[in-house]
Amino acid sequence: MLDEEARTGFRAGNPDAIRAVYRTYGKLVFAVAHRVLRDKSLAEEATQETFLRAWRATETFDPGRELGPWLATIARRVAIDIFRREARRPHSALDEVSATDPAVVTIPETAERVYEAWEVRQAVDDLPADEQAVVRLQHLEGLTHAEIADRLNVPIGTVKSRSHRAHQRLARRLGHLRESA
Repeated sequence: MLDEEARTGFRAGNPDAIRAVYRTYGKLVFAVAHRVLRDKSLAEEATQETFLRAWRATETFDPGRELGPWLATIARRVAIDIFRREARRPHSALDEVSATDPAVVTIPETAERVYEAWEVRQAVDDLPADEQAVVRLQHLEGLTHAEIADRLNVPIGTVKSRSHRAHQRLARRLGHLRESA
């Protein structure tokens, strides 16, 4: 908690007071944003945006009041804005993607490439169903961890751990392809 002098300095734009506000309330702002977004990188973005908005709106802040609730309210609103922005990001079905899109798998040129493509497909098919779903959504549909969590209705941490395990399994099984490339 900051004293009234520090809050007044924040309102006046004093750089030392602004740093003190960030040091004192940075974790609170991040926690509020992370609770809404459930994604570390988006919560970090929301934290930066929150302090930027607070700095721009210092003249509306009453230095006689505590900064925490004011910043938490701004953080929640910023996080909701970011959540809505991410939800509006365009997604397209695989059938709607252009054949020239780099994410589209093309027909291999040689028999060796056909076999390697089959090996990759087989390795993905052999993954446990929960890890397979994450890999397919991540690489075929291009979804972020947060989007996969929403789609599968699981926590983002679960998506990240499934993705990590799946990629480790695939790396062990397909490591020979990297060496031959």
